[in-house]
Amino acid sequence: MSQNKVIFFLIIGIISSLIILQFDYENDLETLLDKSGPFIGANFVNDLGYYGEGIKIGVIDTGVDYFHPDLYGFGPDGKIINGYNYINENNPPLDTNGHGTEVVGIIAADGELKGIAPKSSIIAYKVSVDGNSVSPQLIIKAIEQAIKDEVDIINISLGVNRTNSKIDQAVNAAIESGIVVVTAAGNDGPGLSTIGTPGKNVNVITVGASYNNSTASLVATLEVEGKQFQVLPMIGTKQLAESITAEIVFGEFGRESDLIGSYADSIVLVERGSDVEGEIVFFSDKEYNIANVGGRAIIVYNNEPRIFFGELIHEFVDANYQPRIPALSISKEDGIFLKELVQNKTKGVLNVFYHPDFVAYFSSRGPVSSFYIKPDLVAPGAFINTTLTEGRYNFTSGTSFAAPHVTGAVALLLQKNPELKPNEIKSILVTTTDFVEDAYENKFPLEAAGSGRLNVTRAFNANLIILPHSLTFNLSSEKQTQSEMLELVPIDGNFHDVNVKFVGSDIVNFDFQQKDEFLEVTISIPEEIFGDYQGALVVESDNTEYHVPILVHKTQGAINVFEEEGKLNFEISHPNGWSYAKISVINKDSGKTDTTSVTPKKDSSISVTKSGEHWVIAKIESNGTTFDAYEVVNVKTVPKANFNFSEFLDIPERPIIIVVVIGVLISLVGLKLRN
Repeated sequence: MSQNKVIFFLIIGIISSLIILQFDYENDLETLLDKSGPFIGANFVNDLGYYGEGIKIGVIDTGVDYFHPDLYGFGPDGKIINGYNYINENNPPLDTNGHGTEVVGIIAADGELKGIAPKSSIIAYKVSVDGNSVSPQLIIKAIEQAIKDEVDIINISLGVNRTNSKIDQAVNAAIESGIVVVTAAGNDGPGLSTIGTPGKNVNVITVGASYNNSTASLVATLEVEGKQFQVLPMIGTKQLAESITAEIVFGEFGRESDLIGSYADSIVLVERGSDVEGEIVFFSDKEYNIANVGGRAIIVYNNEPRIFFGELIHEFVDANYQPRIPALSISKEDGIFLKELVQNKTKGVLNVFYHPDFVAYFSSRGPVSSFYIKPDLVAPGAFINTTLTEGRYNFTSGTSFAAPHVTGAVALLLQKNPELKPNEIKSILVTTTDFVEDAYENKFPLEAAGSGRLNVTRAFNANLIILPHSLTFNLSSEKQTQSEMLELVPIDGNFHDVNVKFVGSDIVNFDFQQKDEFLEVTISIPEEIFGDYQGALVVESDNTEYHVPILVHKTQGAINVFEEEGKLNFEISHPNGWSYAKISVINKDSGKTDTTSVTPKKDSSISVTKSGEHWVIAKIESNGTTFDAYEVVNVKTVPKANFNFSEFLDIPERPIIIVVVIGVLISLVGLKLRN
């Protein structure tokens, strides 16, 4: 090959690398009423004459079956007033999968089934064929088109398990233009930190899934020697009229051959699966065998980490099969612990009961940040009856179907008060929820349920907008007390007195002071106590109760930030001394992150390029252990920014530097070969 050809192909390689960097190859996105509507109080609002009329909602999904009688019509006179097909731009956004039709039905069905806002209008943006994956670029195109279409609300029941900055930018642009954006939290629970983009976005309304007002909404409790275990009833298990108290015995894998001996009147613990390669032992088989030997209940522990949700009724079960005893699942860790415990003839107390305000096991959890709370709230997302393609109806579950309940609620609020801004709508919905509790009557943590379960009636009756809608306190060994301000904005302009109290950890000391339409909230924690604590500020006004979720960090390490015209200097401390700290500064609005490091002998600073709120995280090394510390700084003015080539191309600086260095080396090699 000639030297000129070598140089030519090297140049083409450099250009190709630059082009490739322009594309986002992050993970593809996955798409994630009759009883649920009345349960959340939507019927009360409908009966007052509010049905979402005049509200335009963009649904970014698999399209919609606009031939369904409850969603009939495509065009200005139909339920679906417009739409776009980004999969095949020559075709209308007709849904062939069903996911989008299910979502739209919950929002706006107006026929045999009634959605939350049945008179609202839908614009469908089809970005997926099968509901399983979609290119991030199509999501962005759909959001940009929704802004041009001047929709009032966008519903996105899609998500990825990581951050996608370009989708976040598009979402923020929509919110800045006055559009309320509602997203599903995802179905990767019950593990923590499982919410992806766009649910991670601080500005959207992120919705997790709770159970529904259905007889299938069952939970269970198991107590053994005073210890409470998390157990989940399998589908097919029925509610118990009274609790079961019985000895717990181990029954191997629950096969007929495993149950030699006495199992009558016992709660039988078995392992999931089998120890024989290729052998399948269904949950229904295990339940059948144990019921046959007189067992009163079966608990199946997982053969891999975490809990699972089992089904007794499935396609391979015998047509005449009917579960006779309760069947529950438990995590592998708890199952092994219980297996050791019950060798000493241990008794357990088991109960299965109806509980609609329970966070669904599959609902993705936070936290996504130390500075704000996700999910924002939960809504019914299990056993939801909604529309399906080809004129059918379907019972379905997932946070994809919790989000449209909130979208419908937003439509009702906007019909009543069309001037409300996205952050005001979000505040009303988040602060008027009902608390949700687990099977043991403990409030679900913020990372599972946010502020609580959607209550449309209370939101509709609310006359108070509380800004911000949640509070985070960053205490440390050097800062024992912190105060934050809440603004109380009356919707009708008439301010009334409020009653305030704090519910949460007894470790947190709470105080407040009302100054006209402002509420100064002060939080402190005793000097020797560290950790994360949660609670809620309960504000009562005009017979309406508002809940403001509160998150408190108390860290051993501390970081102080000194700001002057956008330049941030840092001071690190730790009671036991420190050797190194990595500092990250995150712009709240853009998500842009700058990092630096400091030591006791080496200072450093970060100059931010945009004004506004910035979050500061310090990871402090002390005696071989890393400690986190947090601070928030508001930058009012920044120096005029110089042209930034990397921001212009929307490419991180490091890849550009790498490509430039490679390009220089290739050029030198090419010149050497030519010479």
